[in-house]
Amino acid sequence: MSKLSPSRFPAKLLATMRMELDAAVNQIDKANRTPATKAKMAQRILRTATTGVTDARELRIAAIDEGKMPAD
Repeated sequence: MSKLSPSRFPAKLLATMRMELDAAVNQIDKANRTPATKAKMAQRILRTATTGVTDARELRIAAIDEGKMPAD
């Protein structure tokens, strides 16, 4: 997989990332659904995408994994 620069993400990938973040937030414990945890999940999606992972399912899984523990 090639690395992607966030500044060069195609619009379609950005839309997918937003959609998968929202879907992932809806799949974590309600107690963890805070703005800080959502931000942490978004960062995880971004880090994952920069490694070349663009599959929607994989991005969602990464975000859900990050949302299992609430942000401090």
